[in-house]
Amino acid sequence: MLERDPLRVERLLRGFRLGDRYVLEERIASGGMADVWRATDDVLQRAVAVKIMRADPDNEEIFAKRFRDEARHSAALMHTNITTVFDYGEDDHLTYLVMELVPGAPLSMVIREAGTLSPDVVRSIVGQAALALGVAHEARVVHRDVKPANILVRDDGVVMLTDFGIARALDARGHTRIGEMLGTPNYISPEQALGRPATGASDLYALGVVAHEMLTGIRPFDRGTPIATAMSHVNEPPPPLADEVPSEIRAVVAALLEKDPEARPANARAVAEMMGIATTELAGLAEGLASLVNGNHDDTPTPAHDVSTVATPAPDLLA
Repeated sequence: MLERDPLRVERLLRGFRLGDRYVLEERIASGGMADVWRATDDVLQRAVAVKIMRADPDNEEIFAKRFRDEARHSAALMHTNITTVFDYGEDDHLTYLVMELVPGAPLSMVIREAGTLSPDVVRSIVGQAALALGVAHEARVVHRDVKPANILVRDDGVVMLTDFGIARALDARGHTRIGEMLGTPNYISPEQALGRPATGASDLYALGVVAHEMLTGIRPFDRGTPIATAMSHVNEPPPPLADEVPSEIRAVVAALLEKDPEARPANARAVAEMMGIATTELAGLAEGLASLVNGNHDDTPTPAHDVSTVATPAPDLLA
């Protein structure tokens, strides 16, 4: 087992320097296995987010493996809707991950302060999150912990998926211990609750739970205890959405919350399309950039589309 001094973590204060490069300024979040600090990169002179693993003598070895996995998985995913990983390091028994600092707020805070969100806002957030999941799934990475706290809404309304801390590459051996179920009970899929492996369809189910919560302001399967909540995903239908919710959005949420993974949308790209994301957003700018580079530029104007998934500035969500 790795040796680590728990008091070392407790002494992390403003001004503490990691890797002779990152100067801690303010703790901005705490998770199950790590704390996140706002910091300054002294080399590149930029603000960053530094996630520092919290010492846990009983689970340190497996947490350390998950932390290294997060660095490797996240660094391999490059997309506008996924937080970028800059660096990973170990300094005097402290393990840390350096990421871009996202200006904005976690979706959990947005829901807590705004209550229910409008269908157009939900359409935008779900569509953008689906684009992020699509990139991860194509890289054979399942997030396994999609929830509002791991969806960041930037000040300009761009949605970013973060915290692949318990993500598992489909081609790699996971670090789950016998009898352990990973994921957050309120957002866990029925198959995960039954101890089956998580797949991309499990991430889509969790996204459906998030969508339902945004539309109602209430976690649809919360039953007070982790076990009761997890089993409610298996045995209970989600509460019906209000008639005011557009039928097409109700249909998408219902499809995402199907108990049978095979009955859910085929993939994350399909969810983005169902939410009205334009074809150009799905394809990215690669084709356009390639045409400019190789000289095969097409002057045909792109048809206009009325797309209601345009990012909504975060302050407007709380208006």
